[in-house]
Amino acid sequence: MSTSVVTRFAPSPTGYLHIGGARTALFNWLYARHTGGKMLLRIEDTDRERSTAQAIDAIFEGLRWLGLSWDDEVVMQSTRIARHQEIAHALLAAGRAYYCYATPEELAEMREKARAQGRPPRYDGRWRDRDPSEAPAGIKPVVRLKAPQTGETVVEDQVQGRVVFPNSDLDDLVLLRSDGTPTYMLSVVVDDHDMGVTHIIRGDDHLTNAARQTHIYLGMGWDVPGFAHVPLIHGPDGAKLSKRHGALGVEAYRAMGYLPEAMRNYLVRLGWAHGDDEIMSLDQMIAWFDLPGIGRSPARFDFTKLENLNGHYIRHKDDAALLDALIAVLPVIEGGPAMLAKLDDGMRERLLAAMPGLKERAKTLVELAGNASFLFAERPLALDEKAQALLDTEARRLLGRLIPRLEQVGAWQPGPLEQIVRQLADEEGLKLGKIAQPLRAALTGTTVSPGIFDVLSVLGRDEALARLGDQAVPA
Repeated sequence: MSTSVVTRFAPSPTGYLHIGGARTALFNWLYARHTGGKMLLRIEDTDRERSTAQAIDAIFEGLRWLGLSWDDEVVMQSTRIARHQEIAHALLAAGRAYYCYATPEELAEMREKARAQGRPPRYDGRWRDRDPSEAPAGIKPVVRLKAPQTGETVVEDQVQGRVVFPNSDLDDLVLLRSDGTPTYMLSVVVDDHDMGVTHIIRGDDHLTNAARQTHIYLGMGWDVPGFAHVPLIHGPDGAKLSKRHGALGVEAYRAMGYLPEAMRNYLVRLGWAHGDDEIMSLDQMIAWFDLPGIGRSPARFDFTKLENLNGHYIRHKDDAALLDALIAVLPVIEGGPAMLAKLDDGMRERLLAAMPGLKERAKTLVELAGNASFLFAERPLALDEKAQALLDTEARRLLGRLIPRLEQVGAWQPGPLEQIVRQLADEEGLKLGKIAQPLRAALTGTTVSPGIFDVLSVLGRDEALARLGDQAVPA
């Protein structure tokens, strides 16, 4: 395959790596890997007041957690200001840009006039062809691009199709502010050109920018990259995605117990499809991903779908790898640090032995930790309300009759343990549940757990018998 494709992910470090940005990064990464090309990373940190080192670290960490590596060195846009200014002055020298001395009052008047006429506000070009010698005293000019005023600009978008913009709707955008600092529009074009970017995959809120940025490319005689503008993510109600819908940072999803492979799979299906395939490996995503597969309608974020998908990945993950994932997330989940403090080699072995039963009921790593909490509980166990209700006097007496039998079990394993409990149930004329449920309550402090014989087995003989002894009444 061609190695000429270069994509880029270019976030502004003014907050966390949010879910929409994560999907944009994933699409860029997949397209680069699919074509044998590169994905570059640029941090657009020119807003010095709002850009923070903490946010930059969060972007790096979020991408790494998702398994999205970038090629080459990270480009910090703030280090390239002199280059952006150089291009603005090259456009001035070529007659493709001009100094504009319009005062703030004049600009406000233009906006007010446009609003009164029901038009979008745009600059009227009053300094486009005037001699700078006519400039009023004391006004520091901005530099504006001399954009075409007639005809149309066409963006051949690989998602949106052919999009036509009348040039009369696109005014002369500012390239350098009055203090000489470059604008976003100029910086992006210069950086994308210098980085050799061939395909710009980003949100469709940038579609109009593509037309305006095309004028800068053409003004410099540069090749215009291919564009693919992806519809934004909406909430389940069809409204723009907000924090209440799930517009959170990637690190929040990690803390909620989602696996990175499940997040990747969910994000790739938010707006892109490959037939009816829902669950796909990373290798399949790379093999199948293409730009025409991206839909033109906004995708809807659905926590239920994400949870179900995450549950699938948990159930199918190797037990040892799942244990590592659980341990990795313990520092950031409620109750996790306390569990981590008790995680010695013996506890690690018990957790691994319990994993087949634990993971069947969990949709997140947080749920998995909750399901495993009985292993970490200290005697005497705190019983929840339902467990207390189950352990009435008769149930406690049953446990008292069961303990001596369990003490005689040779191999402390699910099969022999089940045999003993069933034998007692038969002798007492009871259904298995009449013993199994009080047994569960006494061993875990709750009424929900993995299979009760697995619970008995992984707790180990001494701990299990001690917990039962705490609750039993001698027969």
